[in-house]
Amino acid sequence: MRIDVLTLFPEMFPGVLGASILGKAQERGLVTINVVNFRQYAGNKHGTVDDTPYGGGAGMVLKPEPIFRAVEAILEEVPETKPRIILLCPQGRTFRQEIAEELAQEEHLIFLCGHYEGFDERVRQHLATDELSIGDYVLTGGELPAMVIIDAVVRLLPGVLGNEESARTDSFATGLLEHPHYTRPADFRGWKVPEVLLSGHHANIARWRKKEALRRTMERRPDLLERLEWDDELRELYEEILRGE
Repeated sequence: MRIDVLTLFPEMFPGVLGASILGKAQERGLVTINVVNFRQYAGNKHGTVDDTPYGGGAGMVLKPEPIFRAVEAILEEVPETKPRIILLCPQGRTFRQEIAEELAQEEHLIFLCGHYEGFDERVRQHLATDELSIGDYVLTGGELPAMVIIDAVVRLLPGVLGNEESARTDSFATGLLEHPHYTRPADFRGWKVPEVLLSGHHANIARWRKKEALRRTMERRPDLLERLEWDDELRELYEEILRGE
């Protein structure tokens, strides 16, 4: 996968993109991430990328020319790709795990990080293919959302995680929050690991994990149950939990 990030603050990215899973994925050639300062495409000696809004009002608006030029320069480098061009803003679709899974199937993503009062509407209408938000709040720019989405997407690429099962059992990947985890010691200050996890009985362990994932979802995110794909086992586990088992 190739990822390009258009930003006015490229210095925000190296620490996040160069560390841990993201850094290793790039070292292994599983993803290429380029951070581009679109001020270099401003077209004037002052590097002007914003202007006052037509009709008046507070703040400044990002001009369309530098952003279009920056994207077009990227497309000239890789004319064979058809990238998803993602504008990051509070008005976009709320980012969810299923969107991460969808984007992980793409070969090229371009992120547009806004600042000030936002983008000229023509960027939204005639350049972006997607608009995404990471939540119902406003940040100073699109850089942090871009980092969040890139992290969520890249970890789903084949070979990025050491164990492919990890991504398949994450919270939200199955529609449920993830089940509790335990490791050694089996008894820590009198708090013991559930016996079923020490039994070696894989079917019972799988059932326990599914039940505890359901229980945790019921307690913490009952709204997720509305979108859950129920099977016979889940319904049975649900009834057991309601009975206090």
